[in-house]
Amino acid sequence: MTDYLLGLDAGNTVIKAVIFDRTGRELAHAGEEGHSRMPSPGHVERDLGELWANARHVIRTCLDKAGIAAGDIAAIGCAGHGNGLYALDRAGEPLIGIQSLDTRATGLVEAWLAEGVGERTYPIARQRPWPSQTPTLLAWLKRYRPELFQRIGTVFFSKDFVVNRLTGQRVSEVSDMSGAGLIDLAARRYDRALMEAYGLGDCMDLLPPLIESADIAGRVTAAVAEETGLAAGTPVIGGLFDVVASALGSGVSRTGSASIIAGTWSINQVVIEGPDLDGPVFMSSTFDRTRYMAMENSATSAANLEWLVREFFEGDHAADISPFDACCAHAAAVEPAADDPLYHPYLYGAQQDGHARAGFYGIAGWHTRGHLVRALLEGVAFGHRQHVEAIRKAGATFEEAVLSGGGARSRFWPQIFADVLGVPVSVAVSHETGALGAAIAAGTGVGLFSDFTDGANAMVRTDRHYRPNGALSAHYDRRYALYRDIGEAMTPLWRRLTASRDMAAGVAT
Repeated sequence: MTDYLLGLDAGNTVIKAVIFDRTGRELAHAGEEGHSRMPSPGHVERDLGELWANARHVIRTCLDKAGIAAGDIAAIGCAGHGNGLYALDRAGEPLIGIQSLDTRATGLVEAWLAEGVGERTYPIARQRPWPSQTPTLLAWLKRYRPELFQRIGTVFFSKDFVVNRLTGQRVSEVSDMSGAGLIDLAARRYDRALMEAYGLGDCMDLLPPLIESADIAGRVTAAVAEETGLAAGTPVIGGLFDVVASALGSGVSRTGSASIIAGTWSINQVVIEGPDLDGPVFMSSTFDRTRYMAMENSATSAANLEWLVREFFEGDHAADISPFDACCAHAAAVEPAADDPLYHPYLYGAQQDGHARAGFYGIAGWHTRGHLVRALLEGVAFGHRQHVEAIRKAGATFEEAVLSGGGARSRFWPQIFADVLGVPVSVAVSHETGALGAAIAAGTGVGLFSDFTDGANAMVRTDRHYRPNGALSAHYDRRYALYRDIGEAMTPLWRRLTASRDMAAGVAT
């Protein structure tokens, strides 16, 4: 059996290729940033031709860097951001890519919730409609873009599109489909009553064949081998919803273990034995062939720091330090105080409120940019805490967590997470946890590992541990309460902002 595994990670912005050996050692890495289009307020789309071109480029670059024979790669696994909507036309050609930052369907969700649609979907999918959810976006296209809707032949996800280009196969797998609320979670299959609840009973034929995450979806075609340098016939597995892949790639594989991901999205998840808890959670997905993930997620995490750096700190730092580290250094220099500013991380809306906006609150003349950066870092952590509390209320328990995503790269931010969440936090050695999780699943799919836990034990190593600072516990409890109260007070004002914008632009909601 060959010794190397290729993991691909197709996020909302960057696609990465990483080659690992069977111990988790990284041989080579390549990444390529894509571009989002925002053709209307709340619409966030990408060009699928660019996504595939970038995928081909990072695969070839990674192979060249690794210096190994393509035939030495045992299997390929792909992870990708969940939800949004990626569609092929009826001839199997790329049609549209809507990213999971899109909020165009906010009005539709509000109407559905008023009609009780969520009470029909939750018992089947363990999920209620929300704006960036795949079936919600499909229903929005059906209602507002009927000419485009009529051209759709296949609906799936970002990593499924990459798998389709690699193998020619039209397929998806259970972790992404369950994360999007598109399957009967307990039965792990499509369900007509669920689709009818979304008003999509006539769309069953748009859903591709469904497999388990570690099942082989297909093999690299000869044409793709020529374009990428891969060996024709290399197995490609179904792959994983990227948040599940990141949990696995950070070492979270046992029942009751928790994964916190500070990436574009705030991801907070716990491995559970069955699909049901004592109360509702925002999202559930499959984890492996028998277990599940309970999740509370929103687009409210490290994308906020990316925005701050891009707009205010780019180029404003020493050449030997990254702008993100420079930002964190400003924040670390600030001594926490009771009247520090607060920040809401709602650049792309809140979990169930697409109207929500980001904002700094309580700025005074003596505050510096270090105070603002610290407020942002704390605000993101408060958003994670809000989600963690919801998971615990539903009955999932844990005593420590593994942090991954861009926020885990900082030496400072993980301590804020530990202090705000009140649990020990660890960080894995590999920064590319999504690609590593996909590689573990690929190794499982071709028999290198007996299951995901066996693969994680072989390929994941822990780098750092952070313990909560008990002296700051009461401080953060008070600030978190203010964060929640301000959010509640701002809710009607956020709605007025959206209404004013839409009235001026004539936007369909």
